[in-house]
Amino acid sequence: MDELAGLLDGPRARGAFLLRVLLASPWSLRIEDEAPLTLVLVVRGTAHLLPGDEDAKSVRLSAGDAAVVLGPARYTVADPPDTPARVVIGPDQRCTTLRGRPLRETLARGVRTWGDEADLSTTEMLVGTYRVGGEVGRRLLGALPSVAALRAPGRGPTDGAGRAPDTAAEPVAALTTLLRTEIGRDAPGQEVVLDRLLDLLLIAVLRAWLARRGADAPGWFRARADPVAGRALGLLHGAPGRPWTVAALAAECGCSRSVLARRFTGLVGEPPMAYLTGLRLAMAADLLRDGDATLEAVARTVGYGSPFALSTAFKRAYGLSPAEYRRR
Repeated sequence: MDELAGLLDGPRARGAFLLRVLLASPWSLRIEDEAPLTLVLVVRGTAHLLPGDEDAKSVRLSAGDAAVVLGPARYTVADPPDTPARVVIGPDQRCTTLRGRPLRETLARGVRTWGDEADLSTTEMLVGTYRVGGEVGRRLLGALPSVAALRAPGRGPTDGAGRAPDTAAEPVAALTTLLRTEIGRDAPGQEVVLDRLLDLLLIAVLRAWLARRGADAPGWFRARADPVAGRALGLLHGAPGRPWTVAALAAECGCSRSVLARRFTGLVGEPPMAYLTGLRLAMAADLLRDGDATLEAVARTVGYGSPFALSTAFKRAYGLSPAEYRRR
């Protein structure tokens, strides 16, 4: 498993919030739901994402574009961008006016559909929200900016740098069409179908977004093409529980320890053993969250010699003991 596969293997939606949104211009929504990650897909019209950070730039999305938005910070979605907010989306997707009057029933438009009456000028978006941070994975969240926007295939430059859209974005369009069909259905097992579609769409958007970043891509993504750092990443992800040392890893890569340390650190951004520690602890967190393996078994799987050693490293990184993490 490579680093990209390791990150994208994390999303596991469970009863995710999915909605088809219809909005007549001018409109503006203030998002305060504190969700760790939201996927926004524009089907028709335009939308502007306005991060809560005053220094952050707004992001304009047109039909066919997608964006991954990190929480839990508040942000605004509007069109035009200077439209004052008229609706607030709070925790648990509570929908109210600015004065707190509930709007869920007022703006309901059918199965998983919400907003204004639809016509040809209405902006249409599909929104998928992961409710719990553990469903996405700490390493994936840490690898993303506050907004990762992806231009639809065949639509000219994606940003001020003049980067053209990548054909890797084409699966996003196909999956968006499928989600739009399924989101309005009320069939047995539909929640599971929608959860898996959301996971697939998130993976497709992020893979396409990373592929087109070029020199701006994270170091670990660019390092995959390097014969030394890429080889080392593959080895660490392929056998994270192996008792690796810099010397052993360098020998497998066919280079000296100094060359390995220099190439790996320069491209990935941290030394090989520090990277391995983060990888092992992320894997341990996943095993604690999703399974019932004993702490000893988890420690053995991820390469720690004892439960005590794992507990010490885990608490230092996560601020919780493995037992506390699992309970939460």
